[in-house]
Amino acid sequence: MIKNISILGSTGSIGTQALDVCDNLSLNVSALTANTNINKLEEQVRVYKPALAVVFDESKYSEFKSNIADTDTKVSCGMEGLIEAATFSEADLVLNSVVGMVGLKPTIAAAEARKNIALANKETLVAGGSLVMKAVRDNGVKLYPVDSEHSAIFQCLQGCPEDKALKRLILTASGGPFFGKSTEELKNVTVEQALNHPNWDMGAKITIDSATMMNKGLEIIEASWLFDMPADKIDVVVHRESVIHSMIEYVDNSVLAQLGVPDMRIPIQYAITYPKRYESPVSRLSLTDYGKLTFFEPDYETFKCLRACKEAIARGGLYAAAANGANEVANKLFRERKISFLEIGDLVEAAMLRQDNIEAECVEDVLEADRRAREFVLNNR
Repeated sequence: MIKNISILGSTGSIGTQALDVCDNLSLNVSALTANTNINKLEEQVRVYKPALAVVFDESKYSEFKSNIADTDTKVSCGMEGLIEAATFSEADLVLNSVVGMVGLKPTIAAAEARKNIALANKETLVAGGSLVMKAVRDNGVKLYPVDSEHSAIFQCLQGCPEDKALKRLILTASGGPFFGKSTEELKNVTVEQALNHPNWDMGAKITIDSATMMNKGLEIIEASWLFDMPADKIDVVVHRESVIHSMIEYVDNSVLAQLGVPDMRIPIQYAITYPKRYESPVSRLSLTDYGKLTFFEPDYETFKCLRACKEAIARGGLYAAAANGANEVANKLFRERKISFLEIGDLVEAAMLRQDNIEAECVEDVLEADRRAREFVLNNR
C-alpha cells in the first residue's frame, strides 16, 4: 500500500472524505490544495502537516500564507501550485478531486511525472480524454477511478478473463431530485430544490449536475475512455436506491454488480489501496433494510444534458469538451439564479452541436473548445 498521498481539492466533499480514509489507513499527506476555502485548508494543514499547501485562488494566497506562517508547510498558488502538488516528489499517489476543467493540466502533469493517479475529477477525461490516456500509457502509470460508478465497473472487471468477454457497461443513476418529472414540471424549479439530492452528500456543482443528469452524461464519456468502450455499449439505468453502483455484462449475458451503501469512502479507499482491501469506516450494507431495489429507463427527452453527452462521445473529437465547458458555465449561472433549470440543457446541447468536428492535438485545443463553449453560453443566456 502507498505511504504518501497528494490530495488536490482537499476541502471539497471528496477531499474531506479522502482524509477520513487517510486517517483510517494511517497514511501521510504530502500535499493539500484548495480553491478558495482557506479556513478549511488551514485546519487541514494544522492536522496533517503536509509539506506543501496550495491555494488556487491567487487573491487568497497572501492571507493564507500569513495564517500558517508558524508552520513548516510551504505555500504555493494558482495553476503552477496545483501542478507542483500533482508532481510532488514525496507523493506515491495523486488524488485529483478538484472540480471542473482546472483538473486537466495537473492530471497530465502527474502522469508525466510518473505518479499513479486516483481520479475523481471527471471533467479531465471528458474534455481531454485522448490526451490524458496517452499520457498515462506513455508514462506507464496507473489511473484508478474514484467515481462510485466507475469504481464499481473497475471492481467488477477484476473477474474479467479477457477483454473480448466484456459485452456492455451499465451505469446506474439515482435520477436526482427530479426523477419522473416532465419538462412542464421543471420549468420553475428552484436552486434549493435542485440541491436537494435524495441519496448523496456532494458539492453544489456536482449536485446540480445530478439534477440535470449531466453528471451521468459525463460519466458515460469518462467510462468510454477509462474502459475503452464505445458509447453504444454503455447503458444507463435509473436506480433510485443507489445501492448498486454499476454493472458489467459479459458475452454469455452474465451480469456482475458492485453493491454498497451510498458512501464515497468505499471507492476512494479502493483507489488508494488497490489491489488490496482493508477495513473501512463505512457502514455495512443490509439489503433487508432496503427491502427492494428498483430500476427505470432514463428520460433522454426531458434531461437534455444526458442526451447531449451521448451525442458528444459518439461524435468524438472536441464535442465533449464543448459540452463540458458549456455546462460548467450554465450550472454556475443557474446557481446564481441568472438562468432557469431547463436552460442548462438547452445551452449545453446548443454549444455542443456548434463545435467544429476536429480532434484534440494538444491541451491548447481542448482549452480553446472549452473557451468557445463558455463564451457561447454567456452570450446566449
